[in-house]
Amino acid sequence: MKTAPRVGVFGLLGSGNLGNDGSLEAVLGYLRAEHPEAVVDALCGGPEVVAARYGIPATRLHWYRGEYRTASRAGAIVAKGLGKLVDVFRTAAWVRRHDVVIVPGMGVLEATLPLRPWGFPYSLFLLCASGRLLRTRVALVGVGAAPIGDRPTRALVRWSARLAAYRSYRDDLSRDAMRAMGVDTARDEVYPDLAFALPVPEASAPSGSRDTVCVGVMDFHGGNDDRARAEEIHRRYLDGTTRFVRALVEEGRPVRLLTGDECDTSVVAAILDAVDSPLVTAAEAASLADLMKETAAAGTVVATRYHNLVCALKAGTPTLALSYAAKSDALMDRMGLGAYCHPAREVDADRLLEQFRELERRSAELRRTITERNLAAVRQLEDHFTALTAALFPAADHDRAPTLRKVP
Repeated sequence: MKTAPRVGVFGLLGSGNLGNDGSLEAVLGYLRAEHPEAVVDALCGGPEVVAARYGIPATRLHWYRGEYRTASRAGAIVAKGLGKLVDVFRTAAWVRRHDVVIVPGMGVLEATLPLRPWGFPYSLFLLCASGRLLRTRVALVGVGAAPIGDRPTRALVRWSARLAAYRSYRDDLSRDAMRAMGVDTARDEVYPDLAFALPVPEASAPSGSRDTVCVGVMDFHGGNDDRARAEEIHRRYLDGTTRFVRALVEEGRPVRLLTGDECDTSVVAAILDAVDSPLVTAAEAASLADLMKETAAAGTVVATRYHNLVCALKAGTPTLALSYAAKSDALMDRMGLGAYCHPAREVDADRLLEQFRELERRSAELRRTITERNLAAVRQLEDHFTALTAALFPAADHDRAPTLRKVP
């Protein structure tokens, strides 16, 4: 009698980032369709949210609840340090209970946003090292990676990747970055982002909303190497984005502001205050499905966060990227919109308007291109999940019919 495989999912899940949770949703969909017998639970940042939303048991990622708050007092510093030690044993104990642990998507091998080595990179290293020592297969599935300048962070990320039993990436740049960091990527494959496996819900907006422009904003302060210029970068981004929204409003265009993380609400509030027009409204999206509804109902999208772009493209809407990292450029190029990228660090509202107007002129043509690329992405993700089953569940029935064709 075969025992049900015990599968863990790991990451900053349920912590307010919609992209991370969307990657989890895609992997859970795969497991429930292809391996319904699997017993699944999570070690994650927001266990209460994950348990309530996805119906799986979940455990807090860190022993110390103040892990992501800056420790300034002696007591907090001691508690945080003790937490690092306790997490060694907590992580190992959790890993030991599983046959397979999946890290679903996310930019877990990059530092394109501010990141400390003893935060998530340390947690990921503990996971992968525990998996190797305890013979639990750890899979980094469709993850993002990028060159990392900080040496401790780079070392932790490199060793995490080396110790994982399976690796796949969401773009060629990610695989190239890991190869440059000394990881043997000869057997690693590249597939579209996991969120392309999610279904597109029906748009709930009223008809006649094609004049609406969705503008996805971000609490952007630059990357890990930009800490000295963080406030300057943020000010330029906010000023340029606000000028762009104001110009649309002056043309009578409705603007719908989107976010992708809880921290982005401060940017939404600043733009609403600065533009002060009934034409500018804010969406309250709680999932990637909500974002897809918003972007499917709009005529065009201009967005910063990576998974705002993914949602807009998955919904088939012509999209312009306010690009803050190479991953955004790679995504846009893959979907046939490589010409429609604008640097988030240097938002030039006049130039952005020119690109936006060109995007709208070519809207019908670009919609056809996006549709074709979406179909290709679904087929590639079918291959991805087939490869994942072969690598992680070798005793499973590999003759099941593909389950993603219905997604478009």
